[in-house]
Amino acid sequence: MNSPRRKPRRNNESNRREELLRVSARLFREKGFDGTTIRDISSAAGMHSGSPFYHFKTKQDILVAVMEQGLAEGLRKTEEVMALPLPPEQKLKGLIRAQLGTILEEGNDFIPVLLYDWRSLSPANRRRIVALKDRYDAPTYQVLKREVTRERVAQHLAATCNGPVEIYPLDNLLALKIVLNAALQGGASRSLRMDSLGKAVAAQLLRMEIEAPATLPRLARS
Repeated sequence: MNSPRRKPRRNNESNRREELLRVSARLFREKGFDGTTIRDISSAAGMHSGSPFYHFKTKQDILVAVMEQGLAEGLRKTEEVMALPLPPEQKLKGLIRAQLGTILEEGNDFIPVLLYDWRSLSPANRRRIVALKDRYDAPTYQVLKREVTRERVAQHLAATCNGPVEIYPLDNLLALKIVLNAALQGGASRSLRMDSLGKAVAAQLLRMEIEAPATLPRLARS
């Protein structure tokens, strides 16, 4: 007779933990990590002031769990879209909606906390989150390294760039540095090259089609 009573309790504890993360994410987004106290979290979650420590040892542990939850939620939504039997164009639109929804929809505070409270992490926890984020980003980066070549970029931006294209992989940042020589035949001010022109060319570059495996988001889990 004791066993049936334990399951609801475990489920209830899991639900309380999820509610605690949801409330913490909202408060961290609204007030910042440093501006949020354990008392704030407890009050918003309807708990006694010390109850959060039943689930987490420190407020820093809550922040890490919020960020991990955001990464997992973003990946889940991406995988759901990738699993749909849709044409590539519709699937791309679905991915864009999913990513924007993860960041902007009401109640989805996990990813914004990851973006804005990054500096509040301790060095050890920052390395932990970086490692987790890199697991999700690395497969996409490898595809970009393979597909975004000097020849393809030069062809795609032929109307903008009249000189050679240089590409430097930044593996430590999972990014590509692209240098366009003689862009607009040099017809731009220095500040324009650094700001407006760079943004315009970047937007044009985003329209370049590349080949990517349909299972790419799933690879990030391994």
